Amino acid sequence: MLKYFNLPKSTYMYWQKRINRPNKDMEIENKILKIRKENPNYGYRRITAMLKRLGLKINKKKVQRLVQNLKLQVKSFSRKSRKYSSYKGQVGKVADNKIKRNFKVEKPYTQITTDTTEFKYFEKDKSGTYQIKKLYLNPYLDMYNSEIQNNQL
Repeated sequence: MLKYFNLPKSTYMYWQKRINRPNKDMEIENKILKIRKENPNYGYRRITAMLKRLGLKINKKKVQRLVQNLKLQVKSFSRKSRKYSSYKGQVGKVADNKIKRNFKVEKPYTQITTDTTEFKYFEKDKSGTYQIKKLYLNPYLDMYNSEIQNNQL
């Protein structure tokens, strides 16, 4: 059989001995299974933290390898779901929609729109430290010809 598979006898003997060897990580695997049963969303990092709280001195790479061998890797995590967004929801008062997306006007000065833009800049005071100052720009746009009629700083 060894000649057929082209394997040396030493390789065969090595794996024969290895089969009878007891699993030295059985205790850790049982604890991982227990933690995972209580907390199904825990990945290897949280499992490592829990094992360390239980008093085991163990490396996260070993825990990761054992979790992979036990086929317990969390699949619900995704980078797309964790994408950063600075959106804080509706902040402030929203004005009524009186234009109703009707941007074509027959006469000038009948629909004038505005938007406020905030600019931040640094200003050096007498002590030499920089202070953050804010500047607000309010352009007034006539919807008849899309020209800026006036602006306010």
